[in-house]
Amino acid sequence: MTKKNQELMNRLAEAARAGSISRRSFMHYSLAAGMTATAATGLWTTKAAAQAKRGGTFRWGIHDGNTSDTHDPGTYLTRVMIFLAHTHRSYLTMINGDGSLGPDLADSWEASVDASEWTFTITSNASFHSGRPVTAHDVVASLNHHRGDATTSAAKALLSDVTDIKADGDHTVVVTLTGGNADFPWLMTDYHLAICPANDDGTIDWKSGDGSGPYKIDAGEFGVQFSLSRHDGWHREGAYFDKVEIITLNDPNARQTALVTGDVDAVSLVELKTMALLQRDPNIVIHNIPSAGAITMPMHCDTAPFDNPDVRNALKLAMNRDEIIEKIAFGAATKGNDFHHSPAQPYWPDDIPQREYDPDQAKSLLKKAGAEGLSVSLSTADSVYAGAVDMAVLYAEHAKAAGIDVKVVREPNDGYYSDVWLVKPFTLVSWGARPTPDVMYTLAYKDNAAWNESRWQNERFNELLLQAKAELDDSLRAEMYREMALLARDDGGTIIPFFNNFVYANRANVGTPENLAASWENDGARAASRWWFTS
Repeated sequence: MTKKNQELMNRLAEAARAGSISRRSFMHYSLAAGMTATAATGLWTTKAAAQAKRGGTFRWGIHDGNTSDTHDPGTYLTRVMIFLAHTHRSYLTMINGDGSLGPDLADSWEASVDASEWTFTITSNASFHSGRPVTAHDVVASLNHHRGDATTSAAKALLSDVTDIKADGDHTVVVTLTGGNADFPWLMTDYHLAICPANDDGTIDWKSGDGSGPYKIDAGEFGVQFSLSRHDGWHREGAYFDKVEIITLNDPNARQTALVTGDVDAVSLVELKTMALLQRDPNIVIHNIPSAGAITMPMHCDTAPFDNPDVRNALKLAMNRDEIIEKIAFGAATKGNDFHHSPAQPYWPDDIPQREYDPDQAKSLLKKAGAEGLSVSLSTADSVYAGAVDMAVLYAEHAKAAGIDVKVVREPNDGYYSDVWLVKPFTLVSWGARPTPDVMYTLAYKDNAAWNESRWQNERFNELLLQAKAELDDSLRAEMYREMALLARDDGGTIIPFFNNFVYANRANVGTPENLAASWENDGARAASRWWFTS
């Protein structure tokens, strides 16, 4: 580093300590001055580390957990699985509190000129809870777990463009793609792509629950509770608590009561209809974070009556989104437009006209489709979203004006995502935030994606998806995403009422960073490693 750059870094460090610069700006100027992402992250986090106190047991009440959950990263689905994974396992990269991309197991990464080959340098300081060092071979095996014809992983679509993953020594991993992908390091934050110990045969040991994350599992049972303690070999900042208790609390009343009485220190989801009441309690802090998370209502496009695009669009027009946001989300949401690209993501196409409530137009489309007097069943459950059942009932009221009979089916919380979602033809679903439109579209809209929840097939959309991820010209890429958004809006099988804010809470004696990640609830699912007790 030159003398000039060193002087700049000194000024940046002082600005960070004084709180006069945002994390995003700090990282930008630090990288421009020649620092690695790892060094810049370490320098920034000294500010938080100076404020944080070590000690105590963090009791975390989380919604959406099932007895059928597992430690297999390919099956990660519920909030408990995702939050537990971010607590006891590591990833190559992570999303920082300000939404930027930061290092986890990878100290650094770089691409070939056309972004078709990515090289990740693995930190030499990481170890599994069993004591083994984390090496490039563990990374290769963990990523390959989601590849190949035999894999059942939901993340298979994310890695479908990967042609080769190889270790170059113990601390370097080289990934070769069929074409360029400028977002590839962002893909590595996907919650399925946790790094597990490699077996001798190239598979991974996921059953033991071993990981290299900030906390190790001491005991636990899915659907009930997990007890964890700090991993002394954790390779990044944080992990201020001595112990963590992750408690499954699917019932919203039980979850809220536990927070009010102090039986838990934080919860992952607040009942929005009681949010104002909770805010009056001086012992509780509410976080209301805009995000790219979404509430979706997928219709199976290969199943009648949803196989007719006029019927799909009639059902989209039959929703009064403004009333739903007012009465169900209590304003804690951004109106959706029936394409899964959020204003919180890059390349947002803000010039696409907003779809509004129009029951007369819906009636006209149903008449055109020969589907007058349409009757459909909509499945949902309390655990999907705070007010999910009430939302479905309100939508059913809206749809009556279009001559549509929506029968709301209240499904059990336990097993909803394994027995209802992707199985029944019209459901209500909660998606966590994804950092880029490519990640979201690859997971849920690509023709062969395991989570193509509407079973939508559109040749032009898939052609654009392939082109956009390889396009390094931002303006051209934005044009492609705009066309994809229009295709999803006007032909796709998913109603998107809104992008929900993440509304969660903690006791007032819990300290949190200045910026809270909007990738998942509770600071991107990393509350256990980023938060601390103030007293």
